Amino acid sequence: MADLANDIRLAVDSGKTAIGLNTVVESIKNSTAKLIIIAEKSKPSNLQDILHIADIAGIRVLKFQGNPVELGAVCGKPFSIATLSIIEAGNSNILKD
Repeated sequence: MADLANDIRLAVDSGKTAIGLNTVVESIKNSTAKLIIIAEKSKPSNLQDILHIADIAGIRVLKFQGNPVELGAVCGKPFSIATLSIIEAGNSNILKD
């Protein structure tokens, strides 16, 4: 999880991301999202919605092993983040398999 957390932080700091359910869905609709990250311990309905939309769009989803508060901390934000999409990876290796 440490590598994923580092890659998430690098992507947020040096790349382009969309944070929050509505902006993530918008990035999927606009075909700009390359990867979706979702906090595993988010609300089940949000988790299912994002998984379904991403599956239809053919976008890979990574589950962050933690809750939205922990994901917010990894992103360097003072609020909880249930989901984010990576639009441009910046200096991170998060889009590499």
